[in-house]
Amino acid sequence: MSAKDLLGIKIQVLNDGFVMLVDTMGDDSSIVQAARVSYGAGTKKVHEDRGLIRYLMRHQHSSPFEMCEIKLLVRVPMDCWRQWIRHRTASVNEYSTRYSDAIDSTQTTLPDHWRLQSPDNKQGSRGHLAVEEGQILSQKEVDLQLFAREVYQERLDAGVAREQARKDLPLSTYTEAYWKIDLHNLFHFLRLRLDSHAQYEIRTYARVIASIVEEWVPIAWAAFCDYQLNSMKLSSIDIEVIHAFNHSGVYGAEDVLIKHGLLKSRETKVNTTRELAELVVKLKTLGHTIPAHWVS
Repeated sequence: MSAKDLLGIKIQVLNDGFVMLVDTMGDDSSIVQAARVSYGAGTKKVHEDRGLIRYLMRHQHSSPFEMCEIKLLVRVPMDCWRQWIRHRTASVNEYSTRYSDAIDSTQTTLPDHWRLQSPDNKQGSRGHLAVEEGQILSQKEVDLQLFAREVYQERLDAGVAREQARKDLPLSTYTEAYWKIDLHNLFHFLRLRLDSHAQYEIRTYARVIASIVEEWVPIAWAAFCDYQLNSMKLSSIDIEVIHAFNHSGVYGAEDVLIKHGLLKSRETKVNTTRELAELVVKLKTLGHTIPAHWVS
């Protein structure tokens, strides 16, 4: 399947959202063409296209990727859209509830999808509520959404202006928007919104968009996955700790952590957990065994 095969197809997201590919400009060859203008046509070799794109991605030469653009039509819950629209590098035209009636659809939550607040991350979740409790919340959610819609419709029927009648609609109400963005900034969006720490709802949209991008620019997508999405960023402290781990073992690594204030002593845990916790994930990925008092 190619990106052209996806044009005009609404790919469902959540219970009633969707992502639809409207148009694209450029492809992998456009990235190569833009990059080679600096060197002149004499250096062009078709078999080097993949290597050049990967070089550009590896060394963060972003402007050639801006030669590609994509336009999507999305239907998304308003609370999720608030996060989405923070990416200010796109051109957006959103459905207006001042000119038209609000879309008569809301995001609903399955009984086993109610997430618990994370105890150590103020903006995250961890685990799920028991299904029995979730069933009660899901029913109350439906009741609330139906009541809000009835009140909204009563206001419209009474002649209240749309711009005021809408004010008590829940954030679960779906909105629609055309969203046009260049590939460089789209990769930035996807790197953040595909991350496991991103909210579940926007991750589901990001995964669908990623599947479209993979069909549209497969060489650039593979380079993005290798050098950004699935890569590991190391700070100078990270490098120092890893070097100490490899040459002096756990005690050498702990000396570095204590020196930089990430560990109080060899027996006690960190002053501030987040930076060390992130480093621990990297060390585990690299195959190191982590002392229990670093993470407990």
